[in-house]
Amino acid sequence: MANIKKGDLVQVIAGASKGKQGQVLAVLGADNKVIVQGINLKTRHTRVTQNDRGVKQGGIEQAEAPIHISNVQVVDPSTKKPTRIGAKVETVTKNGVKKTVRVRIAKKSGKEI
Repeated sequence: MANIKKGDLVQVIAGASKGKQGQVLAVLGADNKVIVQGINLKTRHTRVTQNDRGVKQGGIEQAEAPIHISNVQVVDPSTKKPTRIGAKVETVTKNGVKKTVRVRIAKKSGKEI
């Protein structure tokens, strides 16, 4: 199971964007890669075309490219620094039914993510 999920705040720990933080937009599980908002931007030149209403589309666009999952780490919510992820099993009572739930925690602070 991947420790990083969509919506997590992560920090890049290796590569050209080292030290930058951003939200995870998508996790590509088969490739072990993540797409992080505002990180690893690539420029793409697309041909200018017109749609049926006459609006021109195309030109120079920037989009996020995937980063390998080993090059990012989840940010600890209390210290705002990168941390490892652990798991803790808790029992939760909901509508009178007990259920065991696996919760992700930050290794440095022990806080729930």
